[in-house]
Amino acid sequence: MFDVDLAEIRFGFGRAPGLPAPQSVQAMLDPLPQPDVMSAAYPIEPFDVFRQRMVDLQAQLKIRRQNRGTAKAEAARKARNLINKDAREAAAGWMAQSLLRAAHTPTGFRERLVWFWADHFSAQGKRGVARRAAAPYVDDAIRPHIAGRFSDLLQAAVMHPLMILYLDQDRSMGPASKRAINSGGKFGLNENLAREVLELHSLGVNGPYDQNDVRQLAELFAGMTVEASSGLKYRKDWAEPGAETVLGATYSADPGLAPIRKVLDDLAHHPATAQHIARKLAVHFVSDQPDPALVAHIAARFLATDGDLTQIYAALLEHNSAWAHELSNIKPPADFMASAMRALAVDAQRIQSADEKQLRRGFAGPLNQLGQRWLSPPGPDGWDEADSHWITPQGLAERVNWAMAIPQYMRPDLPDPRAFVDTALGRFASERTRFAAAAAERRAEAIGLVLMSPAFQRR
Repeated sequence: MFDVDLAEIRFGFGRAPGLPAPQSVQAMLDPLPQPDVMSAAYPIEPFDVFRQRMVDLQAQLKIRRQNRGTAKAEAARKARNLINKDAREAAAGWMAQSLLRAAHTPTGFRERLVWFWADHFSAQGKRGVARRAAAPYVDDAIRPHIAGRFSDLLQAAVMHPLMILYLDQDRSMGPASKRAINSGGKFGLNENLAREVLELHSLGVNGPYDQNDVRQLAELFAGMTVEASSGLKYRKDWAEPGAETVLGATYSADPGLAPIRKVLDDLAHHPATAQHIARKLAVHFVSDQPDPALVAHIAARFLATDGDLTQIYAALLEHNSAWAHELSNIKPPADFMASAMRALAVDAQRIQSADEKQLRRGFAGPLNQLGQRWLSPPGPDGWDEADSHWITPQGLAERVNWAMAIPQYMRPDLPDPRAFVDTALGRFASERTRFAAAAAERRAEAIGLVLMSPAFQRR
């Protein structure tokens, strides 16, 4: 059942020279609760630090509003532009740090899980400097919780300031709240977060809820908002009076964050949530059409262990069907780039010393062309998992362009292509790929051919 090459390629970011591959399922699981080595080696700005950028930007906008047409307003405009520019450049660096974590991690499964959950709980800023906050959000809400309980992960993501901003929860107030009444109906309830929590984050699109549950959950969430200076905040004058009932359970009429945590905990333990998460894991790691027995096995472990994520991953990895297929799922563009960096053993300092323009040319720009803008999926449901979404004529052409041009920029001393075939593909190296690598006229072309081989494109 266990296969070393599949362990690295299917459940990690691929094979890497100089990094030991796991020799068992247990070896893949053991590092998950251990200290986060990659986060320390390739740090990303904490969200609490990032929030100061939001505070500073608000201060400059206020100065500009209060001093329109004056030199003071112009100075504030320039200061605002500098804040945005600094955040944009920092975000490019955080993208590089994330890719380097995937390229150099000794525990590929751990990094893949971070990317999986970051997509499941997709959130991004929609305006101002918050548009650059996705990477700090992932490090704050996702990374620390991937080996704990699903309930804790759900609460950390849903109640995070960036998620609240992304789904417009920061402006949602109960229709009968003091603030809504005093506003004369100008403000009201927003159901975005409640709907996505039920449809995407927990029960699933076909889960056992209806519009009334969405409405009641939205009313329960009313009052949960964000302040740039302090982060998560609860405003009682925005809360809907009275108790709310979601999926038949009634939650306290005493407004505050405690009833919100309670409803999220209940949703995290629901059988429909277990089924939804089990299927998503199986689709992401194994096949677009996973074995129903695999999904059932993961869901059963979810329910039996109180949503213990490490045990849920164990259920995925211990099932024969997780290892039964040859390479099948297509790597999305960002995963493809990360696995190429890993196989090439790119020098971290070379990537880290690149400026924003270079990072845009090497990574951000090509990702945009490939339809996967970094940490910016088109909606809260994240990126499409279907292979057909990524394998298109334009997508393949862009992959070829990147594979032929960028590796030599990342690593000028490209490896011997004949050896690189085995480094990158292991037992999945075909004779056709070996021949192509050996016959190419230029080393860069040979490396590109290996990276574009069918085996390297799949996991």
